[in-house]
Amino acid sequence: MTKVYPDVAQLAPDDMKLLCDTFRRNNEIDVETSERLGVKRGLRNPDGTGVLAGLTNICDVIGYERKEDGTIVPSEGKLIYRGIDLQDLIHEAIEKDRFLFEEVAWLLLFGDLPDREELLRFSKILEAHRELPEGFAEKMIMDAPSPNIMNKMARSVLAMYSYDENAEDTSLENIIRQSVNLVAELPTMMIYAYATKLHVYDHKSLYFHYPMEGLSTAEHILSIYRPDQKFTHEEAKLLDLCMVVHADHGGGNCSTFANRVLSSSGTDTYSAISAAISCLKGPKHGGANLQVMNQLDFLLENISNPDDDSEVLAMLEKMLRKEAYDRSGLIYGIGHAVYTISDPRAQILKEHSHELAVKKGFEKEWNMLVSIDRLAPLAFQNVKNSSKQVCANMDLYSGLIYRMLGISRELYTPLFAIARCPGWCAHRMEETEFANRIIRPAYKYVGTSQEYISLDDR
Repeated sequence: MTKVYPDVAQLAPDDMKLLCDTFRRNNEIDVETSERLGVKRGLRNPDGTGVLAGLTNICDVIGYERKEDGTIVPSEGKLIYRGIDLQDLIHEAIEKDRFLFEEVAWLLLFGDLPDREELLRFSKILEAHRELPEGFAEKMIMDAPSPNIMNKMARSVLAMYSYDENAEDTSLENIIRQSVNLVAELPTMMIYAYATKLHVYDHKSLYFHYPMEGLSTAEHILSIYRPDQKFTHEEAKLLDLCMVVHADHGGGNCSTFANRVLSSSGTDTYSAISAAISCLKGPKHGGANLQVMNQLDFLLENISNPDDDSEVLAMLEKMLRKEAYDRSGLIYGIGHAVYTISDPRAQILKEHSHELAVKKGFEKEWNMLVSIDRLAPLAFQNVKNSSKQVCANMDLYSGLIYRMLGISRELYTPLFAIARCPGWCAHRMEETEFANRIIRPAYKYVGTSQEYISLDDR
């Protein structure tokens, strides 16, 4: 990749080795010590469930039931937005052939379903605020390009602070205004950041399409992303579906919790949402769908007969034993912190992506994902010798959908961020308005005691 700017100052190899060795020698904390002191690493209970850190009215993620004796029993996964089952929302979108992201954004932000007039008004408000402030694209995006779009989106959200006369106002009215603006503007920020990246780093032609009237958020994204601005209704509906299932996932997921931690401190909206984007950027969180697609390409290249379950299973077992693919011991797209038997989001994306996969010639890829979905739990049992149930998560299918839509893999995680923005903003509103206490867990010091020795005597 072309270097646009010179590297920041680098340390000499010997200096770097000295610093790293010193840090590791003085900071190692072993797992045994953590368990002995009752530390809930990763804010997880010993049974793998999350530590209860707060209450919310926004979203419920259900993957197990807890019995009276404290043990957990796996259950079919459910995702509930403001008391409404995600499956019911998807049914409405499919049966009535409707774009639903705007309605879900209203639902998450304000707590109830909009009537026809409210939905139309809200959609028009979003449409009116998709264009970025005057000079923003040139000064904040083009003048400081980034090879990573998530990084540029996080910086762009932070930069919006400079364009807001009431950036520090944490009243509910002002946070709602800022939230609506961010939900509307983030897709435009993403596409403009990507176009700039293509121009500066990949030496391709630069073009910005202005937002068009009368489009849903999904249609708007495809319109300003594609050079000819053309897309089919079917394509836009599938992207809308992806956005609906990504819109929220409770207060405990990594990016939403980071957003709530920052919001609890009383900081501004742009700082809190930028932190959530930065958190989602990590491959252990939002970046997993990109890993799934790299894994899919590897499997199709290294399995001679994708229809042979025994061959696919053998490769998955090798991956778990760190003998194949990236030797991480992971099968990307499999397993979840809450869902055990099924992830409702994965089931929705699986069901509604098949038709387009056949139509666009991606049936081989889709079939391989279904095989992973079906065989990975058996691979875990064989290799890990564990009775713990694992299931496919949403990342297993979302990346292929984006590929079928012709969307660059560099935008897979940014699209996740755009879809999650209403949920983040809803949790920020709830934390700021009702929690009123800074989040402050404890860390126990386990380092050694030492006396200060004068520099001359060391």
